[in-house]
Amino acid sequence: MKPHMSYLQKHPDITRSRVSNFVNDNHQWKDVNIQAVLYDVKASGEPHVQLEVWSAPGQERPTFKHAVKQEFRPAKVGQMFGPSWTTHWFRVHVSIPAQFVGKPVQFLFDSSCEAMVWSAEGEPIMGLTGGNGGERHVDYALTACATDNEPERMFYVEIACNGLFGNGDYHEHPQDRAIYYRLNSAELAAPNPDAWALYHDMEVIVDMAKGLPQESPRSWQALTAANDIVNIFEHADLASISKARSVSDAFFAVASHPASHQVYAIGNCHIDTAWLWPFAETRRKTARSWSTQLKLMDSFEEYRFTASQAQQFEWLKEDYPSLFKRIQDKAKSGQFIPIGGTWVEMDCNIPSGESLARQFLLGQRFYKQHFGQMCDVFWLPDTFGYSSQLPQIVRLAGAKYFFTQKLSWNNINKFPNTTFWWTGLDGSSVLTHMAPSETYSAQCRPGELINGVKKHKDVAYSNESLYLFGNGDGGGGPLRSMLERMRRMANVDGLPRVKQSHPREFYEHVEKTARELVAWKGELYFELHRGTYTSQSNNKLWNRQSEFLLRDAELLCTVASFGSEDNEFEYPAEELTRLWKLVCLNQFHDVVPGSAINMVYRDSDKMYKDIISSANRIRKEALATVCHSMTGTDLTNSQGLAVVNTTGWMRSDIVAIPASTYAQFASDNSPVQIRASDNAVLVPVTNVAGFGLHSVSAETCSVRVPKHPVHVSKTDKDTYVLENRFVSVTFNASGHITSYYDKTEHRELVPKDGAANVFELYDDVPLFWDAWDIEIYSLEKYQTLKSAVVVIVDEGPLVASISVRVPISDGSVLTQTISLAEHSPRLDFDCSVDWHENRKCLKVSFTWDIHSDVATYETQFGVVQRPTHRNTTWDMAKFEVCGHKFADLSEFGYGVALLNDCKYGFSTLGNVMSMSLLRAPKAPDEFSDMGHHRFRYAIYPHTGTFSESNVVQEAYQFNVPLLELPITIPPQTLALHKRPFFSVSGARNVVLDTVKRAEDDKNSYIVRLYEAYGGHARALLTSRLPFSTVCKVNLLEEPMDGTSIERLDHSTALKVPFKPFEVVSLMFTL
Repeated sequence: MKPHMSYLQKHPDITRSRVSNFVNDNHQWKDVNIQAVLYDVKASGEPHVQLEVWSAPGQERPTFKHAVKQEFRPAKVGQMFGPSWTTHWFRVHVSIPAQFVGKPVQFLFDSSCEAMVWSAEGEPIMGLTGGNGGERHVDYALTACATDNEPERMFYVEIACNGLFGNGDYHEHPQDRAIYYRLNSAELAAPNPDAWALYHDMEVIVDMAKGLPQESPRSWQALTAANDIVNIFEHADLASISKARSVSDAFFAVASHPASHQVYAIGNCHIDTAWLWPFAETRRKTARSWSTQLKLMDSFEEYRFTASQAQQFEWLKEDYPSLFKRIQDKAKSGQFIPIGGTWVEMDCNIPSGESLARQFLLGQRFYKQHFGQMCDVFWLPDTFGYSSQLPQIVRLAGAKYFFTQKLSWNNINKFPNTTFWWTGLDGSSVLTHMAPSETYSAQCRPGELINGVKKHKDVAYSNESLYLFGNGDGGGGPLRSMLERMRRMANVDGLPRVKQSHPREFYEHVEKTARELVAWKGELYFELHRGTYTSQSNNKLWNRQSEFLLRDAELLCTVASFGSEDNEFEYPAEELTRLWKLVCLNQFHDVVPGSAINMVYRDSDKMYKDIISSANRIRKEALATVCHSMTGTDLTNSQGLAVVNTTGWMRSDIVAIPASTYAQFASDNSPVQIRASDNAVLVPVTNVAGFGLHSVSAETCSVRVPKHPVHVSKTDKDTYVLENRFVSVTFNASGHITSYYDKTEHRELVPKDGAANVFELYDDVPLFWDAWDIEIYSLEKYQTLKSAVVVIVDEGPLVASISVRVPISDGSVLTQTISLAEHSPRLDFDCSVDWHENRKCLKVSFTWDIHSDVATYETQFGVVQRPTHRNTTWDMAKFEVCGHKFADLSEFGYGVALLNDCKYGFSTLGNVMSMSLLRAPKAPDEFSDMGHHRFRYAIYPHTGTFSESNVVQEAYQFNVPLLELPITIPPQTLALHKRPFFSVSGARNVVLDTVKRAEDDKNSYIVRLYEAYGGHARALLTSRLPFSTVCKVNLLEEPMDGTSIERLDHSTALKVPFKPFEVVSLMFTL
């Protein structure tokens, strides 16, 4: 027996610890392990390194040209810089000393935060990330081989006083607190290439020894090789490095089996467009991250890197034009791959269908214009659920593949597929892959590849997968060490085969070689982050308002520019595009969901103010033109009121006219009713045509009390009753609805001992993700709010209303005005809340005498049905779900819908529907939702099932009020122009949603419609605007092959067929 033989098979855990310690950089043995020889020599301080600094005032982020003109002061290592979110520019002079001759030289600059290296000429060179985290990257290569006459070098380093992930732990501290960052190092270093090569060899071999099945021969071979290397290495003898590398070379020479799993690897640096940092910092993050990747591409010709989000590319083009040009060049060579096709990586729950369409329209057009091609891979690795209409939208936007991985975060059920066909509401399918490594920020470690094969759920059908590597969320991207490890893992026995490639290559190979893949129909519901349907309530309100304002503005601008005889109205295409970009920007998956820091929402508030102000102005100007400039400029002498209906169907409503406007044209007529809250005059308008005009004149206002007035009464038992010819609604002293009686159907909607409009305050303390999550156990702990003050406000005859004041706590109170109009069974709730809570969730519940196993919720361009029971864990997981303008519970013959103007979180269990109104998380925004809120919801009872109802139309009307404009011409003149701009007939299940001018043709306009209820249809579409030809186009406004639209003889009417939930876009050309 050899006295010094290895017994590692008898003590493998000890040996694994030994070899791990050999590569460890934060262990007590770093003076004798591989860390001791990674650098041959270092030099710091003057005369080798001279530092000067200029600190920008406040939170300004000055340009290079501005910064270098400022007065710099001496700086040194050890200084602190800050506070958070400030910028400091260093001017660096380096002189390479003689002992570096013949060696590669790096400048190591660790500012404990993010930084960017600039050339003396103002060229962004690369990003740096300080600190001691796994994303650490502080080396800037000065020369590959120093000579004996190296010139003095001067360059700049711009530091941003924030980390890659913001400003410290957001769970514990506000992100805008004052933190100072230490300059830890600014030195010259000569790395030892052979030592670094051995270090990367050992990283892979040691990880294989740990990650492979410990009983496998290859695991033992890895452990043996690593142990032999440690035995050979001697830190005082650099010649031992090459001897040790001969062992690792022999280990890597054993290739992977040709039938082993194939991994398609792609570098990326997922950059959240705003999250724990403001939008302005993201503009710099992209430059820091992407410039670093360009440098790596020069060293690793096999390296492929992808980046998504056209918005970030546009920012880069504006702020760093030379860097953008370098990226374009690398895109042509195939190393830098723009991907995704959307403006940002958006949330897919909250945005409307049209918003999702605009994400692709803006994104794909940008990629086509600046990179010469559109994206066929929809790239969305990190968002909080996936709408069932996405497959159709993706296909209509020129893409056919989809990548994500977020469902791996599910906290109740594991999603059963990896590579599969995802089929949407209308039957469209996209080839979908979810990385089995379950991350988009892999670190190029063998264990990740090994686990990826284990977790691949469809390996029986497709023996390949995508693997995304690189630091992400805060950017950064792949590091040189990752690419070194990737080279070693490319083809080595024990690991799957790895090749770096365009993601398209993976999908195309799956299409060609995979056996029959399974399919998943419907939404990809994310079993986590359900609180994002509700957090940051005001942000969601402004998102909804912006979407509908832009809808109206585009419609009216199109009519004004194409429909006016003089054609003098200039369609504001550039401004509308700017506004849509802002809307899409704020739909990023950490902004509109409510999961960003307070700084982000301060910026977002300003953007929405801009959007709403500009869209209102555009809409008003277009409306004046549509009314043939009848408003004039002197509104002190109005002769009536023009009322415009921008929905696609006839409707009747009650408009509120300011008292001053009413007095100008109807002063001789006493108002039928004055609203108590603002003294506005209420006037009924009937049968306003869809996309049509209606006039209100003095004669209209002379109509007296309606035949069937609405009224309100109070009984001796402190109950209140709102009643019209359709319904009678009874409230108790708490403001709860105890009876909702349909007089036409002779049906009571509230069961005995049940109630509706019941406010409930829930404890809302999730496991970890504060702003993101509502957990199922929160439903176990709540209180019903019963204390209220009820008073009568309006007594009819057009509108009757009561006010209910509900104390929530010592610091919060809700007041709502509940109104019933004379013409509708719909009951409206206008709520005002002062909200100052800590981790509470306010919901309102409604118990109905209706039985159904499913409830129906609006989604983008359609509806989705979800269970009202919890039979399985999959059913149970949907205890909180997303809906848009309505949720509906219907049985045969009857149903009730809840409408809203900005709420998205719903639940239906049995016959109890609830809507989440407000949350109070404290991280990452410690002020989330604190303050005042205003929102509306409504109860709309209807006959028939949902499919037989007009709930979709009623929900539109609740969100899209009739537009009013004083006119200075006789109303009878307006009557000559009442013919609708568009009409849809013969298919009540078809909604005309969008009208806009075509992007690339000033002589064409787009009309977008969709089937809303889930059935076939043949709609008759008529346009009053001129056109000579019409064709079916996709969302990118490209003609679709094999489609034609039938036009009726001698008519402008078109026959348009629809499949269930189909989205149809038509281009009309003059």
